[in-house]
Amino acid sequence: MGDSFHDQLLEDSRFLRADHRLDTELVDKLILQLNRIYPQILTDKEATKFRDLDVPTCVRLAELLAHLQGKGEEACREFYRALHLHVEEVYFSLPTRLRLRDSIDPFTIAASPTQQRYVLNDRGHMFFLSCFSVAVGVALLHYYGESKVTGGSRALGMAALGLGRRAREVLIWYTEDPIRK
Repeated sequence: MGDSFHDQLLEDSRFLRADHRLDTELVDKLILQLNRIYPQILTDKEATKFRDLDVPTCVRLAELLAHLQGKGEEACREFYRALHLHVEEVYFSLPTRLRLRDSIDPFTIAASPTQQRYVLNDRGHMFFLSCFSVAVGVALLHYYGESKVTGGSRALGMAALGLGRRAREVLIWYTEDPIRK
């Protein structure tokens, strides 16, 4: 678990070279990220070499990984940052990330990050309708129960606050009318 980024990249290299989600465009994004943000890790000359489209992507990626491993710990860490930034799905499916996640909580069911975000949506529409119906029923019971106890509705009295003087007088008269009681 205390592996260095260099050791992790050694372990993940085989997976990264075999993963078909890392296409030419994504490998170029990773190279540009390392070159522009960290020119001490990947110089312009090296970036041009790794972005050569005449060389197949799998070969360019393998050479890039070997180059980063040779550069040391910081280069490997920045590669992981760039991978996390540009290709999150691949980053979270790396063998070292899976092992780390399993070692933190081995009793949880492995679920993708998108499934974890929408846990509340798995109950379906009938659950929503039943909860909504209960809420409406409680509101109606409260409203009509209040009018039977007090003999009128406080809602009409509150509605009078936003009206003109004459309309307010009529609504207040209606709520306080002894004939209705």
